[in-house]
Amino acid sequence: MLKMKSLSPLFAPLALAGVISVGDIALHTFVPQLQNTVIASAEMTVQDKIDLITKSKGQIGSGDQLRRFFFSDLMPLGVQPGGAGMVVNLYNKANDVTFSYCSSYDVVVAVKKGKVKLFPANEVK
Repeated sequence: MLKMKSLSPLFAPLALAGVISVGDIALHTFVPQLQNTVIASAEMTVQDKIDLITKSKGQIGSGDQLRRFFFSDLMPLGVQPGGAGMVVNLYNKANDVTFSYCSSYDVVVAVKKGKVKLFPANEVK
């Protein structure tokens, strides 16, 4: 005759998992402070973006900000000595602002309102 093994060793882990799951759901349902909430911040205006780049000019990462904020909106105006060799002056027609960008260090070195072909040498050093 075949002896059947007891199934009770399988019930203990299943019961424990069920209690943990139900307890976690109940805890998050009745204590809303434990739930993750995401608060969306207001969208940055174009002037906020220009101000942020102006504030961080000369710092590593400002070139990345420039590309992220004004992707495909920049037109090269000219190249001039400065930064770590040469800088490129990029004009944003939609906002009438010129940025001077050093690709060696990936930084914006100067920002000025209007179409500027050459920045003063002391601004792009």
